Amino acid sequence: MENVFIVAIILLIVGGAVAYLVRAKKRGVKCVGCPDASECAKKSQETGACSGNCGSCSCCSKGNN
Repeated sequence: MENVFIVAIILLIVGGAVAYLVRAKKRGVKCVGCPDASECAKKSQETGACSGNCGSCSCCSKGNN
């Protein structure tokens, strides 16, 4: 019975992570792990291009927008 609870908890954690990634990709976030990527996604939707100054990550500076 204990194994069922452990498996259920693991499935909830993995399911939550997958749901977070799906929602982020639907919002247009290019680099989900970057804390500033959502701002860059907003800028690229408004202006059609990202400035590449999103922060410390390199998701936009490599031209991945």
